[in-house]
Amino acid sequence: WQTWGLVVFSAVFFAAAFALSYRQNKIVENLGKLLNPTFLVLLFVVFFVAFLHPMGKLSLAKATTAYVNTPFINGFLEGYNTMDALAGLAFGVTVVTAIRMMKKNESVSVTTTKAGVFSMAAMGLIYLLLVMVGVMSLGKFKLSADGGIAFSQIVNGYAGTAGQAFLAVLMTLTCLTTAVGLVAAFAQDFHEHFPQLSYHTWLFLNCFVSFLTANLGLQQIIAWSVPMLMFLYPLSMVLIVLSVTSPLFNRDGRVYFAVVLFTVVPAFFDMVVSFPAVVSQSAFGQAVAAFRLHYLPLSALGLSWVVPALVGFALGVVWHVAKRRQTSRQYQVNLEKE
Repeated sequence: WQTWGLVVFSAVFFAAAFALSYRQNKIVENLGKLLNPTFLVLLFVVFFVAFLHPMGKLSLAKATTAYVNTPFINGFLEGYNTMDALAGLAFGVTVVTAIRMMKKNESVSVTTTKAGVFSMAAMGLIYLLLVMVGVMSLGKFKLSADGGIAFSQIVNGYAGTAGQAFLAVLMTLTCLTTAVGLVAAFAQDFHEHFPQLSYHTWLFLNCFVSFLTANLGLQQIIAWSVPMLMFLYPLSMVLIVLSVTSPLFNRDGRVYFAVVLFTVVPAFFDMVVSFPAVVSQSAFGQAVAAFRLHYLPLSALGLSWVVPALVGFALGVVWHVAKRRQTSRQYQVNLEKE
């Protein structure tokens, strides 16, 4: 009954996501006053039990090979799987819309900044505590293939079947919170660009497609989503950096164009070599992998896009300065003519 169980569960799940995001002015209230607090309370119950009865000592655990040799790079690439940067870009639409509906006295940017600083600090604390709990669990369990298995083992080790039920509730709330934010952000953004369909129509379509995708199974989703992350994450990273540094070049679209142009090609190569064997081991996939390793610096580390992005930024800034000087000279010539 596992297949039909997934169908029923995912149908109920996305129906709940649709209902919670149906009224745009209630999204923040539903997430901030209902789902997130419940999730955080349950998560910190796990932390409390784990630190009260540790499975092992932090000082006795040894770092894995990847974190001994290249800890920052490995952690940076593993961060792709959290999808936090992508979610931040997507949720930005929902956050700004919610703040405007709340009609706060301070500006949207100030409120967003405060919320961003607070949420980053809270996420940093949660990730740190999760790492510590995971490290302590090595005193009882072997190193797991992924964090999901490790967390399941930890909760099961403390509370058995009841722990599994507790974890099921915790994970459902976690994913539901994310799903509500994503489907709402998608519907709001697409309604703005394609107003022919209402927000509620886009919301329904997104929930329905997500329901269909969920029933492909976790392993299939992971196998095909990781390559997409390898393609999208470099683009999201450069867009975030450009947005922060944009006052330095007066938000000139030429700089954006140059950086994205030089980033998209190596990001595409990273995507191809990350695909399942049917693509990555094909003649095309092997040719891309060989070209990538031979011509793009840092490819072996999974950061083949960094150097091209820097080259694109340098060229974009030169283009910006040259255009500004040309405009200035033309303005001077026009003044002299007058």
